[in-house]
Amino acid sequence: MPPLLERCVPVARALEAGGGRLAVIVVDDGSTDGTVAAAQGFAGRVALEVVPHGVNRNLGAALRTGLTTALARAADGDAVATMDADNTHDPALLQAMWERLERAPADVVIASRYAPGGREVGLTALRRVLSRGASFLLSWVAPVRGARDYTCGFRLYRASLLRRAAAAWGDRLIEEAGFTCMAEVLLKLGRGGARVAEVPLVLRYDLKQGASKMKVLRTIARYFAMARRIRTRPLPRLDDRPAGPG
Repeated sequence: MPPLLERCVPVARALEAGGGRLAVIVVDDGSTDGTVAAAQGFAGRVALEVVPHGVNRNLGAALRTGLTTALARAADGDAVATMDADNTHDPALLQAMWERLERAPADVVIASRYAPGGREVGLTALRRVLSRGASFLLSWVAPVRGARDYTCGFRLYRASLLRRAAAAWGDRLIEEAGFTCMAEVLLKLGRGGARVAEVPLVLRYDLKQGASKMKVLRTIARYFAMARRIRTRPLPRLDDRPAGPG
């Protein structure tokens, strides 16, 4: 956590110099490694809020808490980013993602390993093949126009889109408990009519802090079941879009 927050500091300063603002929300999902204390140490250097769960409630619950907290503080013209806290995602990419959000125009921008210029550093060959296989599987079962990387959690959303999705779907927006929750949100927004674009991401898995908890084959099977369920379920449309992010 500290290395990622350290990388957020210059991003926040650059945004402030341009008239913007970066506010960081850390969801502490019952960690026992001093996450709260480490995060709070940055409170004087970047706008920061820590939301504790107390006990581990899984990734889906953490994502739901993070998005709910962000929407409670965001205006419709704002953007909401999600990213992993293990230092594999570079917050400096947020500027390019914001520019892509405006230029496309798009409702969701994915930091994509599979966009031209994107790549992965530090993954084993097997893990790389399985990761690409998951995105290929999802693109086959429930395709989302504009998306190549269905599983990466580093994304930028229009706050207005997320607010409409939350109002339309409520607790059904995030039903998956594990790693599949990120793909679930993308598939539901895509089926609701969200416009998706990508910017290239260099995923620095060699900088990852801590071992991965993902059971890859089990997770891919879950992706397939989740995508089939979403494909066959009628979902509301999200066509009432603003002209731009403001």
